[in-house]
Amino acid sequence: MSEHPNALVEIGKRARAASKTLARLPTAQKNAALLAIADELLRCQEAILAANARDVAAAREKNVSPAFLDRLTLTPQRLADMARDVRAVAALPDPIGEQFDHTTLPNGLRLHKRRIPIGVLGVIYEARPNVTTDVAALALKSGNAVILRGGSDNLNSNQALVAAVHRALAANAIPTDAVQLITDTDRARVLELLRLHEYVDLIIPRGGESLHRFCREHSTIPVITGGMGINHIYVDASAELDKAVEVVFNAKVSKPTVCNALSTLLVHAHIAATFLPRLAQRLAERQVELRCDARALSLLQPIYPLARLADDATDWDTEWLALILGVHIVDSAEEAIAFIQAHTMEHSDGICAQDPQVIEQFINAIDSSAVFINASTRFNDGGQFGLGAEVAISTQRIHARGPMALRELTSYKWVCEGDGHVRW
Repeated sequence: MSEHPNALVEIGKRARAASKTLARLPTAQKNAALLAIADELLRCQEAILAANARDVAAAREKNVSPAFLDRLTLTPQRLADMARDVRAVAALPDPIGEQFDHTTLPNGLRLHKRRIPIGVLGVIYEARPNVTTDVAALALKSGNAVILRGGSDNLNSNQALVAAVHRALAANAIPTDAVQLITDTDRARVLELLRLHEYVDLIIPRGGESLHRFCREHSTIPVITGGMGINHIYVDASAELDKAVEVVFNAKVSKPTVCNALSTLLVHAHIAATFLPRLAQRLAERQVELRCDARALSLLQPIYPLARLADDATDWDTEWLALILGVHIVDSAEEAIAFIQAHTMEHSDGICAQDPQVIEQFINAIDSSAVFINASTRFNDGGQFGLGAEVAISTQRIHARGPMALRELTSYKWVCEGDGHVRW
């Protein structure tokens, strides 16, 4: 049980009150606050990085994984990138008040839909300090209040970041309750947040499968999950091999600890003997370990010391978050599609091919949140898609899929205009 049974309720009440103010804010005021947040992040760089250094030191003492440590760590460049992303959100069109689906009925009634904020968001996440500012920026621009519950490992970082956000909000006459951070690291607070349905309208968890499952099983509030990816690229017999090598290399090594990184490579048997040695030469630059099926291993083991036999029971269903890549040879596009359908988490899957029929077959059969044609899966990102940033990458099939940015954080209301119309 909670030691402070009313603490989350009070946070929820304040968030709901702030959301009413946010929903009516003019775009100029919201943009001014966003630009102030970006400036404040850079102005307070020393304090923010010092707070983050305490989190990183504590995490090292716990012997966390390199992937976890990388996600937790802030640098001057990463902080500058966070400020840039906040400015990018300020530059985007404001979705609130947007009118769409206009129609006039035979009786003369005029209808349209108008975008409105969802209301109050509850975002639960782990060791990614950049999520704090991404979510704050997107929530503010879309007129939503947000309650943040980061992990205990990044508490110092999050407190420093939210303090910067609060200073920028206050300077622009916006309630600081628009962005609140739960600082109590007791896991009981998560359960309390999940049941705060009187005040919170949507829960968005970002983390591992256990967190997603816990939220789905215990929340009395709608939950949108995502942010986990067992991602595939299929290299077809029609692919331009030099381009495919670079696409696969980028998808695997550019940032292996993130959810849009490549997990498994599928290669058509007709080109495997040519393509895999070329790819291995490139992957050797980053010492990528390859988990291969028997056919791929027979081609790679003599030339690539980091090739080993895959465990069919586990390796094809593992999100590596490391410099490890599964390699599987297939005899057709149909076999590649069937393999992906059996193992994907519907996050990011792609094909390298030039045959338009094969490409269209792949697009129609693969139902991931984003499907990539001759491009790296690493592009499944709000910033890369021109959305400024994202709250999460949804792999669900309702309301929002893929990067959740401004429009995905809105709902709508019907507006019905008449001229004394009545119905009997």
